[in-house]
Amino acid sequence: MASTEHPVVGWIGLGSMGMAMARNIQKFLQREGRPQLRYWNRTASRGEPLKSLGGIGCESIVQLVAECDLIFISTSDDAALIGIVDQILSAEDIDGKIIVDTTTVHANTTKETNEKLKSRGASLIAAPVFGATPAAESGTVLMGMAGPKAAIEIVSPFVKGVLASQVMVVSEQPQKASLLKTLGNFIIAGMMETIGEAQVFAEKSELGTATLEKLLELNFGSLMHSTSTRMTQGVYLPGEGESPWSSLELGIKDVQHGVTSAQDAGMRLKVAEVALENMTRAKTFADAHGGRSLDSSAGYGIIRQDAGLEFENTFVKERDSAKETGGSQ
Repeated sequence: MASTEHPVVGWIGLGSMGMAMARNIQKFLQREGRPQLRYWNRTASRGEPLKSLGGIGCESIVQLVAECDLIFISTSDDAALIGIVDQILSAEDIDGKIIVDTTTVHANTTKETNEKLKSRGASLIAAPVFGATPAAESGTVLMGMAGPKAAIEIVSPFVKGVLASQVMVVSEQPQKASLLKTLGNFIIAGMMETIGEAQVFAEKSELGTATLEKLLELNFGSLMHSTSTRMTQGVYLPGEGESPWSSLELGIKDVQHGVTSAQDAGMRLKVAEVALENMTRAKTFADAHGGRSLDSSAGYGIIRQDAGLEFENTFVKERDSAKETGGSQ
């Protein structure tokens, strides 16, 4: 097992979520006078913000594994995780290492990863996060954790109040945390589908999107309200050169995991199937527009089209028109 007093911490994967969380870990390590964060990313230049904070770059995953007791992973999907774990397994000695995977992957992938690491004496904690990049930057995501109890105790000081505002310890079986994240993603996808349809209905019936949004705020809470504003305030279709809160491609992957996991359990998630169809059609829209980056809430644009409206709502049109006007002056 990793050193319980001052474990050396490593971070693999510096996408938008990974970078946000890695920065919070490094700041915590500095405040506590602990060893500096080691990091690795396929594109080394992505690590410059961490280096400026005192982080130490590693030339390879194998080097990072050799130097660290506790290793966080944040990557895009199942295939990327499998590739990273294969490189971890290629290290000479991983006995006692703790691997914390924050990636959203299929429960079967987590189960297989756990078996591989366990056979070499390492411990896996599945720790998927609930929340988009802004929440990761502020350290206010919710994190689900599952894995060996002793390993979770070692990891805990680096999580609550550092990466996450709240932590749910789910099980000693890592795949259970992945299942919880899959269910959470299903609920979010269903919520986006429902609110998208409701907002288009409010617009078509001339009730007004602002009126519906106020109802969502007053009667259904902040999550429903913020989901609505992702649509009405144009987050679903970011401006040219802007990044989405949560990419459509990863959203599609997440909902697909829900659909197949339900099939494995002998049932269907019919709402997820509807949401997945609209998200997939939104991806087709993006491809037809030069591969434009869309948010995972972009199914709203397809709901608009099916109702006889344009993919772009009034907010998006005015925002993009203002940018074009400004750029031409």
